[in-house]
Amino acid sequence: MRVVYLLLLFLAMGSAEAQDRLFTRRLLLMGSAFEIMVTDDDSLSAQAHIDAAVNEIKRIEKLISSWDPDSETSRINRMAGIRPVKVSDELFSLIARSLAISRITDGAFDITFASMDKIWRFDGSMKTKPSPEEVARSVRLVGYENVVLDSVRKTVFLKHKGMKIGFGGIGKGYAADKAKQLLISRGVKGGIINASGDMNVWGTTPDGRPWTVAIVNPFNKKTAFATVPMRDGAVATSGDYEKYVMFDGVRYAHIINPKTGWPVTGTVSVTVFAPTAELADALATAVFVMGIEAGIDRVNQLPGIEAVIVDEEGKVHTSAGISIQTDKIDKNE
Repeated sequence: MRVVYLLLLFLAMGSAEAQDRLFTRRLLLMGSAFEIMVTDDDSLSAQAHIDAAVNEIKRIEKLISSWDPDSETSRINRMAGIRPVKVSDELFSLIARSLAISRITDGAFDITFASMDKIWRFDGSMKTKPSPEEVARSVRLVGYENVVLDSVRKTVFLKHKGMKIGFGGIGKGYAADKAKQLLISRGVKGGIINASGDMNVWGTTPDGRPWTVAIVNPFNKKTAFATVPMRDGAVATSGDYEKYVMFDGVRYAHIINPKTGWPVTGTVSVTVFAPTAELADALATAVFVMGIEAGIDRVNQLPGIEAVIVDEEGKVHTSAGISIQTDKIDKNE
């Protein structure tokens, strides 16, 4: 009986030790703050899972980097107006999906935005507003229609010399998706990839509850004006509350319309919920550029997508499938 009792005791202890916990690592990746959280019953295996996710994000960064002269993206940009560049299936697919998002958002999202002359500065050094002529010239090479894909040869060609593509509006989301897929394939039952505030979640918390995602108050970053439970999916926010300039009493956000070259006004925050972080990341920027009415109307036409928009007066606008408990944010809270 004593042997049986001790065996049962050890089994019980093993069962208690096998309970899932949440393991977290914060680090700088892709020039941004990342936070990787996984649920696991063992510290060593959790750290190995996180290591694998970090390596996957670094791999994506190298693939899409425009700073690395040896990257496929850099080769595409160097050969603009000269000849097509053969690329990997992965990069070709990412570019094809990016162009599809450009089409459904009427160009509000555009990876050729990287071609734009940097005439706007949001570091406090800008003292005068650019002239309409300067703004018009700044976007002369922007235009997703001038990216030519050959699906047979897997080549990418930018029609005009000086054109560039960049993945600043979609890259972190794509990396988060790939890291999430890898962790799921490794048997991680739940977790979060937080790519500088853009969240990609799956599974549940260690105690079986949905993850809780907070929507930041754009007038006070330290607080949230709403929370949303999530089990699987992604959420991304674009906001002007960190980088903007003021001219003649008008607030110009650092989010610039790629078709006009002018910063967006009237909106301070857009949060998009989507099945993937790639889509949430790109659509948050696009909806911000499109504006409240057009943006909400477009989101309502996209299955599985929801949006929450805050205007400069603090009024909250939502798409048809999501409900937020407040219709106005106190800007002074």
